Amino acid sequence: MTKPRLPYYELSGEALEGFRQIKHCLEDSSLGLVLIELVYLRISQINGCSFCLNMHAKSLRDQGESSERIDALAGWRVSHLFSAREKAALTWAESVTDIANSHAEDRDYLPLKDYFSDKEISDLTFAIALMNGLNRVAVSMRQ
Repeated sequence: MTKPRLPYYELSGEALEGFRQIKHCLEDSSLGLVLIELVYLRISQINGCSFCLNMHAKSLRDQGESSERIDALAGWRVSHLFSAREKAALTWAESVTDIANSHAEDRDYLPLKDYFSDKEISDLTFAIALMNGLNRVAVSMRQ
């Protein structure tokens, strides 16, 4: 592992604290911590953030999530291990993560309405944005 480029957690501590506050707000969401962590882990897989991969896989294990589901997450689209609700959230997470190409189209958004309240969709979108932001900081600063 390489040394971080900058001690961003010290240099921009207040900004990082803002990210932490969002994370703490989301932990109380009716989405449920397991779903949020699955989304965080999937986004971290896409973005190649090894620090976050370890952290969120551990968090899922601590929540009692099976290794089988954690290991299958990258192939969730063809796995029987994920519910339709989880698949809708993961579709949205991938769409928002790749927004330059996906444009967060209705085909990815509308299925959320079958499983989530408007507040939950908003919380989910904030969770996706948060993890993408944190991944970008961690990867670019070589965390």
